[in-house]
Amino acid sequence: MATTPTRVLTFEEFQEIPNPPGGRYELHHGELVAVGFPEIPHVRAQWQLRRLLEKAAGDAGVVHTEVPFRPLPEHECWGADVAYMSRARWDSIHRWLFGVPDLVIEVLSPSNTAAEMLEKEQICLENDAQESWVVNTTRRVIKVSTREGRSTTYKSGEEIPLFFRDGERLKVDDVFA
Repeated sequence: MATTPTRVLTFEEFQEIPNPPGGRYELHHGELVAVGFPEIPHVRAQWQLRRLLEKAAGDAGVVHTEVPFRPLPEHECWGADVAYMSRARWDSIHRWLFGVPDLVIEVLSPSNTAAEMLEKEQICLENDAQESWVVNTTRRVIKVSTREGRSTTYKSGEEIPLFFRDGERLKVDDVFA
């Protein structure tokens, strides 16, 4: 039976810990965080976002779900619900993405706190993400934050401009269809 460490873990130590039944671990500030399986509304939003963003990105970028990344070098390993990266960046990854995807999308789960989401957003944007999105499947809104410090919440009937594809926009209603 594995025990959960009570001290700050390095990334190297984190890699040696097997995932728990029914989920996986992430490493946040050197602490293990258990992440359970998402509920179906969460999965649907991930699927829709991936499908819509892949279509917009074409061959120039890669969109994927549950992308592991290391936003800071030593005590962090997170998973993005949905991520976009340029094709060149994707092709340069060997085992781990060091740094942050160009676009990090978090679909809210019941366990997420406002403080946690704000911290993730800030760390991602301070470490080279172009944008950070938070998708609320209950309210059917998407908050888009940029590294220039702008935040806009998009709702039904509105469209989100896609920074990686000039002139392309994502309809909020399509994400929740």
